[in-house]
Amino acid sequence: MSFAHPLRDAKVTVLRTVLLAACGLGLAGCDAIDSINPFANEKYKTEIVPDVPADKLYSQGLAKLEDRDYDAATKKFEDLDKQYAYSDWSRKAVLMTAYANYEGARYEDAITASRRYLQRHPGSKDAAYAQYLLAMSHYKQIPDVTRDQDRSEKALVALTELVQKYPTSEYAADAKTKIQITRDQLAGKEMEIGRYYLERRNFPAAINRFRDVVSKYQTTRHVEEALERLAEAYMALGITGEAQTAAAVLGHNFPDSPWYKDAYSLLQNGGLQPREERSSWISKAFRGIVGVDTRTAEAQ
Repeated sequence: MSFAHPLRDAKVTVLRTVLLAACGLGLAGCDAIDSINPFANEKYKTEIVPDVPADKLYSQGLAKLEDRDYDAATKKFEDLDKQYAYSDWSRKAVLMTAYANYEGARYEDAITASRRYLQRHPGSKDAAYAQYLLAMSHYKQIPDVTRDQDRSEKALVALTELVQKYPTSEYAADAKTKIQITRDQLAGKEMEIGRYYLERRNFPAAINRFRDVVSKYQTTRHVEEALERLAEAYMALGITGEAQTAAAVLGHNFPDSPWYKDAYSLLQNGGLQPREERSSWISKAFRGIVGVDTRTAEAQ
């Protein structure tokens, strides 16, 4: 049922009267009306843009991937996501958008798409792969050891999350390998800074860097050198007990290491022998004691 609106009907009647009167003046009058109407000469028509079937859009995206046209592939998958939002095709499209960006070395876009997939479909069968793409997009951007290692930190977090959340996935083994490589990279950065301070005789600052390697990155190839450098720095500060402990732990865990030979010679030249103090943070770190004291060397 509809109801008349008196005020609206009155306005329509007045407007119709004015227009008829104007046109009654002749063709010039109607032309005058058209001259003040900015849309008078525009022709409108309804244009229907047909949707491309979802499976066809998906196949087109795969074809572009096959041709290594990653920009075009990404566009196809993004169109699929938009046109078939909230469908299973959308879920596939977001994952393939992440993959196309990853293959095209557009890692930031791959990270964004991977996160979007994980937010929308955290429990899906492809969530582990999305997490892998996210982690690898960070991993591929790890710079050399002389530069800031923010990417290494992010890669380590993402790779660790992959192993923890999806331990039985087919990507877990590769993630574990890359975790070790990433940890080695981070340890290498700490060693570089530690050596810088050691050369400039800023021993407390150097100790803090080598301490991080011993405490956090024991399974990396840098731990042997870190223990020897600790022995150097502690000897320079006259903290002989820690120097002896560093050398003793180094010799116990890596008896054939050339770094142990250097540490042993260093102590001998000072009239000392390697001797482990079980109360030392170095000893506790290698015994896996939780809550190792991480106070700065200056506090010692």
